Amino acid sequence: MERLIFHVDVNSAYLSWEAVRRVKKGEEDLRLIPSAVGGDPENRTGVILAKSIPAKKYHVRTGEPVAAALKKCPQLVLVRPDFKLYEQNSKAFMDICRRYAPVVEKFSIDECFLDMSGTQKLYPDPVAIARTIKDEIRNELGFTVNVGIGRNKLLAKMASDFEKPDKVHTLFWQEMPEKLWPLPVRELFSVGHATANKLERSGVHTIGDLAKTALPYLQSLLGKKLGQQLHAYANGLDDSPVLAQAEKAKVYSISTTLAEDVTTVEAANQILLELADSVTTRMRADQARAYCICVSIRTHDFKNRSHQRKLEDATDVTNEVYAVSKSLLLELWKDRSPLRLLGITLAQLVYENEGQMTLFQNEKKARARMLDQTLDSIRSRYGMDTIKRGSTFQNSLDVGKKYRAQIEEKDAHKKE
Repeated sequence: MERLIFHVDVNSAYLSWEAVRRVKKGEEDLRLIPSAVGGDPENRTGVILAKSIPAKKYHVRTGEPVAAALKKCPQLVLVRPDFKLYEQNSKAFMDICRRYAPVVEKFSIDECFLDMSGTQKLYPDPVAIARTIKDEIRNELGFTVNVGIGRNKLLAKMASDFEKPDKVHTLFWQEMPEKLWPLPVRELFSVGHATANKLERSGVHTIGDLAKTALPYLQSLLGKKLGQQLHAYANGLDDSPVLAQAEKAKVYSISTTLAEDVTTVEAANQILLELADSVTTRMRADQARAYCICVSIRTHDFKNRSHQRKLEDATDVTNEVYAVSKSLLLELWKDRSPLRLLGITLAQLVYENEGQMTLFQNEKKARARMLDQTLDSIRSRYGMDTIKRGSTFQNSLDVGKKYRAQIEEKDAHKKE
């Protein structure tokens, strides 16, 4: 049976969901004016999480500091994130997808894969049923999505990134020479900034160039695993299944690329605190704890270093992860070379339903866990920016914020 996969991606999700709420109240549609979601609108700190199409015309970019966006577009309307609203809308559009697809995999809060294989008798025209799904989401929920159609997850995802918004696109193997291969190599899924630069310096400028490059050469340039994966992707090859229930993560990781080089321990620790707070929040939501903490850095000359520590007891306590991360950073960063990137990875996970947790905890750790859970509850209702950690760790995050350009979070389901 030939596979048929849809990828459904919400257009400017956070901003669209906030716009729909405001339109229902009779307020101005944020999608029609220069606007963005992110950071603290009052203090104008933080980073841009989503932007409107009018804001894009001013070159406002997702991931850039709010202050930089306001310099480009002084009239930019800023909106505070509301994660409770986002979860509600995420569930609502995926419930519509489940009306038509036997298997739906949540890929992130604003995108999912639909395995439509074997539905050809019910829906003989894939494009027509994709348009039906798209239109039902728009008519019932008030926001738009793009739907990509392909024979695997990779091609479906690439197709959904074509012209936006509110569109259906196909990317079948016979369409690759026309639709995929002329695209810049950095637009291929899984090609990061550093990898794209390395490929372009080697004369590989388009996805088609990558597809035609000899595999041994790519592996010598990028490493065996990454070279093989990107060569397969460039040729439209991907056999990963659509999973009805996401498998448990093997690691949780988070990193931030810094807008300005960090040169002091104080500033680095403040950034580590925010990273630790964010990654442990996600881990606690999945009822997981980690036995291993790893800190990674990249210096101004693009040299990467990492150091890890194994714990006697698995932890999900922010304070513990932060304390160990600070210690690891001091061991890593003895030369004080300016830092361009900081990251934390939590590995060797155990889950509460696996019966591997220790039953005996000291009172101090129990209080710390209770504090973390209270903060998680408040933030799940009112957003991550509602309450910030400060006195608990004897420092405010405000100094560290100015260094942050973009945070990348990842729950890895396969070991590195």
